[in-house]
Amino acid sequence: MATSQEISADNCYEILMKAKNKGLDSVKEEVYRYMSDHFLQVLQSPAVYGRLSAGERESIVKRRMSRAKVLAVAEMSDGVERAGCRDSSRPQSPTAGENNQQSRRVFGLQQERNKWEVLTILPEEIPAKGAGICTMYNYIFVAGGISTHVDGCSKMSALVFCYNPLTSLWSQIRSLSQPRSQLKLVSMDGYLYAIGGECLFTVERYDPRIDRWSPVAMLPKGSLAVAHEATSCNGDLFVSGGSLFYRLLRYDTRRDEWEECPFNESRSRSTDMVAHRSFIYRFDVDREHATVSVFKYNTVVKVWHGSMSFPLDNPLPFRCAVLGERIYCVNRSQTLQFKVGEDQEGFLPEVLPAPAEARGVLVPFILNL
Repeated sequence: MATSQEISADNCYEILMKAKNKGLDSVKEEVYRYMSDHFLQVLQSPAVYGRLSAGERESIVKRRMSRAKVLAVAEMSDGVERAGCRDSSRPQSPTAGENNQQSRRVFGLQQERNKWEVLTILPEEIPAKGAGICTMYNYIFVAGGISTHVDGCSKMSALVFCYNPLTSLWSQIRSLSQPRSQLKLVSMDGYLYAIGGECLFTVERYDPRIDRWSPVAMLPKGSLAVAHEATSCNGDLFVSGGSLFYRLLRYDTRRDEWEECPFNESRSRSTDMVAHRSFIYRFDVDREHATVSVFKYNTVVKVWHGSMSFPLDNPLPFRCAVLGERIYCVNRSQTLQFKVGEDQEGFLPEVLPAPAEARGVLVPFILNL
């Protein structure tokens, strides 16, 4: 029988069948491990994934997601840049071309040691400015953005890349239907959604089974989604912030349409918005008064709860990720922990460090490593 080094996407199902017929449980385990570690390749192969039982499909996904959950962050370039060419008479900075590696790192937090370690570096082909980033099936996906070249010209990108932390490999998948920058990339129910972007109301959905992007309902008029926030909760997408300010939009996948949710009392731009269980948490940072207001929306009964306000020693905006019963709020200076639950909610006194010498905007997410 084949060894683990000889298993590939082309022969894994054949080896699995032989192992089943001969009762070779150790070989079956090797094949299932390969399928789990290379899940996207298996998912996109009808000759393999289409012939697995429902139990086998669930098992390889569960195996892939069973590793310890780790808070991770990616360095993305800060600032908003429009496509076009710079004045050639102006001096170019040393980083006018592709971003250097020091602003393209992905870190993972070793929480028992309170130490961040570099997991990978975004390849040079990936625009680190204006791109959308999220995780799905324990892969990192990066889509769109602004590519800046050595001649000073920049353009929006439609390229999409994914990183497999179990093989430490980056690969390119199907490009977006249209170039986007300042978009939001959200995963939900086994699909990716590329939402809006600079001057765009359009939304498209990626099906990894067929490696294809397809259009879905556009954002409502008057909701230009630049600098917006987006999250998924209970099978629905939600968009707020940016030019939407206190508005909250919900995308119903069954009817393929957007609808207005109740307004909340905030009149500020949000710094981030995440979902935990059936609730959406929206964070608004007031740098002038060094406070953060937290708004909570119940997606089941469609009601906003009263806001909570907390002082901030460092009022820099942050980005959020949910791990267990905590929302981690990360910027280049610190990592705050917001405890969620039925009894009492609020920021914990323990402040975790940020990655040393981190640059740009830190975008957090959760990986299983």
